[in-house]
Amino acid sequence: MTYSYNRLWELLIGKCMTKTQIRNAEGISTNILTKMRKDEPVAMDTLEKIATAFECGLDNIVEI
Repeated sequence: MTYSYNRLWELLIGKCMTKTQIRNAEGISTNILTKMRKDEPVAMDTLEKIATAFECGLDNIVEI
């Protein structure tokens, strides 16, 4: 399966947030953020944290 987090990066740009800011705000580790930068799969609970923070669905964050 191929994963793409481009929707998340676009969402961050729209909210004027950096990747570091979302990492610190939601308690996401550097390793998880690195996986997302490389379009690798991450745990569902991580995606849930991000979706809850942005009040959006998973389809607004990741594309499979």
